[in-house]
Amino acid sequence: MGINESNDEDGLVCAYLQWPDGRWQAVDWDGVRAWRPGDGLLWMHFNRSAEATRSWLHEGSGLDALVADNLLAEETRPRALAMDGNLLVNLRGVNLNPGADPDDMVSLRIWLEPGRIVTSRRRRLMAIDDIREHITRGKGPRDTGDFLVEVAGLLVNRMSPVIEQLDEAADDLEEQVVTGEREDVRTRLASLRRQAISLRRYLAPQREALSRILGEPVDWLHERHKAQLREISDRTMRYVEDLDAIRERAAVIQDEVANRVAESMNKNMYMLAIVATIMLPLGFITGLLGVNVDGLPGAHDAPWAFAALSAFLLVLVFLQVLVMRRLKWF
Repeated sequence: MGINESNDEDGLVCAYLQWPDGRWQAVDWDGVRAWRPGDGLLWMHFNRSAEATRSWLHEGSGLDALVADNLLAEETRPRALAMDGNLLVNLRGVNLNPGADPDDMVSLRIWLEPGRIVTSRRRRLMAIDDIREHITRGKGPRDTGDFLVEVAGLLVNRMSPVIEQLDEAADDLEEQVVTGEREDVRTRLASLRRQAISLRRYLAPQREALSRILGEPVDWLHERHKAQLREISDRTMRYVEDLDAIRERAAVIQDEVANRVAESMNKNMYMLAIVATIMLPLGFITGLLGVNVDGLPGAHDAPWAFAALSAFLLVLVFLQVLVMRRLKWF
């Protein structure tokens, strides 16, 4: 079932209020503005590019200016910061939007309180759509800690197919180089390295952010949540190691391609040198005859002179080839 984002332009992508029995209900701007602490867990997801989002975060949310600025910032790296028992978390997810490059990772900013969750993004993020699907099916997160674990886990799950594709691409390139097919290898290799570098750029600090959360003094993060976050952090670390391995394999493939190109050039240059070595004495002899001021020997009194000269040159070539073979030049 698709997720409708028709209200994305007015800033509020979606908002859900959790009732005491655990059920979630979708609310609009009026519900967001009417919410008060104690009304139940409220999750609000915003498009940070909208002016309505900027206005509400700074003037109507009651959030600290530092938190509001972080939720609206243009560029951020994955990190986690505890503030008065609450958490400010920046995470990244692969870009699975149609026509986009997966390594162009989408930033998700999250503010987590015991009774309120605020998330913001500029581009659509499939992990958020997954959470909305879970809520629609009555399987949404039960509390703030569950929400953090679920969104972090979904972001990691979405990365798995992308990294597997990169690994398969490395396998294909290795096979292509071994079989001697070099068509588009350099272009595909450059794309592979770029994607691996881009993904690792954010995954490494994301793993550090998840690990830092485990040590923050946050009461609403229970041991169950921390155990799950630890597992997600370990999976993220494995993906970082996989990306490092892909980068190393790409470097080895690039070296192999360069070696094969250099070997091919050296072989061609060597053959040209052999040909030049054979032709050098022939050119010397014919050039010497060409500048003979007394005329060519046998040009007038010996009609067989040209044939004799040609035969002599052929014998000379044969002797040169014989000597080169004995010297194992080829």
